[in-house]
Amino acid sequence: MIESILGSVAAEKTLLWLDRFETGYASEIARYSGLSTSQVNKQLAKFEDSGLIKARPAGRTRLYVWNPSNALVSPLRDLLSRTYELLPERERSVYEIPRRRPRSRAKPLTPIS
Repeated sequence: MIESILGSVAAEKTLLWLDRFETGYASEIARYSGLSTSQVNKQLAKFEDSGLIKARPAGRTRLYVWNPSNALVSPLRDLLSRTYELLPERERSVYEIPRRRPRSRAKPLTPIS
């Protein structure tokens, strides 16, 4: 939808992921967005070089987050939020929050109806 502004579909999907989840790492973004890890890594490096995002180590993984000191982050995130709202439902489902931790042992299983 805004790939022509950002330069590629990979850039759009990568930024939409970060807008929805606040944080992410390359293989996670690639897995859910249908991109290759190398495409996502290239976009993350580009956005990190521009100062839009920052990376921090999390074990052997680089975790990417928005750079709050960059003045362009807030208007960009507004544009990304509006873009997400205009996506068709099937495309929007990519950006639903995946389960990030296992279910608690004490939590009962709910049968699927």
